[in-house]
Amino acid sequence: MDLKVIYEDKDVLVVNKPAGWIVYPEKKETSKTLIEHLIEKYPELKKIGKPPRYGIVHRLDKDTSGILLIAKNNNSLLLLQNQFKERKVKKKYIALVEGIIKEKEGKIKTLIGRSPGNRKKQRVYLYGEPKSKGKREAETFYKVIERFSSHTLLEIEPKTGRKHQIRCHLAWIHHPIVGDKLYGFKNSSSLSLNRHFLHASYLKVTLPNKKEKEFKSDLPSDLKNIIKTLKENDCKN
Repeated sequence: MDLKVIYEDKDVLVVNKPAGWIVYPEKKETSKTLIEHLIEKYPELKKIGKPPRYGIVHRLDKDTSGILLIAKNNNSLLLLQNQFKERKVKKKYIALVEGIIKEKEGKIKTLIGRSPGNRKKQRVYLYGEPKSKGKREAETFYKVIERFSSHTLLEIEPKTGRKHQIRCHLAWIHHPIVGDKLYGFKNSSSLSLNRHFLHASYLKVTLPNKKEKEFKSDLPSDLKNIIKTLKENDCKN
């Protein structure tokens, strides 16, 4: 795998994760994970943190592409993880969702926990509802970038980092991410995508060297092509 490095110094590594790659093994994986590829190039990562995550600071879902932060020593790992826990890291994603979102921006704030009906999924719980006790708070902001005839392109800024948070929240407001087989509507069109349209496009963090850095990642070609096709179809109509 030719993994694009966005930034590297003695403390951190920032890479552009391709879609289709599992970040680290959470069960028996049949294919090599991203951390296993990284360890081949950076064997010192095996001394960082605990297996199977090692120096991985945060995770992206298998079919989510974009910016991923890796620590190259244990002090860096602790410092960066604390920033995520304290919500000092600014993250932005680009998502294409089904349907038209009329408002320019919005906020989704709920509780999130594992779905009792499907253990692969997360589920929204409302404050005070039965079975909401012990569920974790999740907050997601979104802004409309562009509207098409039957889809909306969004910039997403999660304030918390719950598993599947963005995907679960957007499905809950009846605008699931295009190509999301787990949270999408039945009979939804994937627009010929082989994965869901979610890309980690921006990360702002204070590095261990005390410097605040911003990292950006453009949409990969498969997602750009979808946008191009939507624009062309809207022009024809």
